Amino acid sequence: MNFLRFLFSKALYKQLLFLCLSIFVLFWAISFSLKLITHHQEYLEVPDLEGVAIAVLPAIMEQENLRFEIIDSTRFVPDLPPLSVIDHIPAAGSEVKTNRKIYLTVNPSGYRQITVPNLIQITKRNAESMINAVGFQLGDITYKDNIGKDMVLEIAHRGKLITPGILLPKTSKIDLVLGNGKR
Repeated sequence: MNFLRFLFSKALYKQLLFLCLSIFVLFWAISFSLKLITHHQEYLEVPDLEGVAIAVLPAIMEQENLRFEIIDSTRFVPDLPPLSVIDHIPAAGSEVKTNRKIYLTVNPSGYRQITVPNLIQITKRNAESMINAVGFQLGDITYKDNIGKDMVLEIAHRGKLITPGILLPKTSKIDLVLGNGKR
């Protein structure tokens, strides 16, 4: 009986009203303070960093109130200068908050070094496919008197004979000396 009287009393309704008002004020205070703390609706535009040298990058990022981190530098792009930005995330023109970290892909100083495969005593056709598969380019082809027609006798780079197994930059031109089939 006392419980039923309490359910219909003014004290319960006052407490429920006080609880609802407290929750509303608390929600409003948290929402307002979060907008102030997080700088709601205040954005910076990410500048276009493609082609910018790493040496200049810290000054630009400090001026823009941004941070950066280099995440990759394995893909070489010959059109851009060495040690410059190839790409970045978020992209240029994106809206970000102050002090946001920008992730950069940087152009290495040159192509990576690759081992020259053993091309001696194989046919021109096989040597050509091996050169292309590894990442080199086929250079000049010269012929020398030898019974093995189109058989690779020597390999050269920039006019100098080289041995299989040495390291050369990717996309280097490999010259072949082939047999012409004459004794």
